[in-house]
Amino acid sequence: MPVLIQGETGAGKECVAKYIHTVAFGENDNAPYIGVNCAAIPENMLEATLFGYDKGAFTGAIASVPGKMELANNGTLLLDEIGDMPLALQAKILRVLQEQQVERLGSNRQIKTQFSPDCLHQ
Repeated sequence: MPVLIQGETGAGKECVAKYIHTVAFGENDNAPYIGVNCAAIPENMLEATLFGYDKGAFTGAIASVPGKMELANNGTLLLDEIGDMPLALQAKILRVLQEQQVERLGSNRQIKTQFSPDCLHQ
C-alpha cells in the first residue's frame, strides 16, 4: 500500500517509514528497505538511479545496473523529497506501481516488481 508521510525537516518521517516497513515485513531478509533521497540526486541521473539501465544505454553505461525499484522488489522503496522530482518522472513511477513492472533505460524488457512505496514530503 502506498504511503505519503508529510512533515517538517527533522520530524522523524524516515523513522515512521522504517517502522511501517518493520510492521509490514518484520525482520525478513527477503523484504529489502531501499531509501532514495530524490533531492540529493542530480535530475539527469535520477531516472537511471530509480529504473536502472542496460549496458550501452548511454555513454559510460559499461554494465547493466538494476535500479532502486528493482532492488526494492518484495520490500519497501522510500522516496524522500518526492516533491522535488520532475512531474514526468513521478508519472513514470506511477505507471510502474500500476503495472507492477519496470523497464530499465536502454531496454524493452519488462521486469516484474512489487514493492511498497513510502514517499516523504515536506
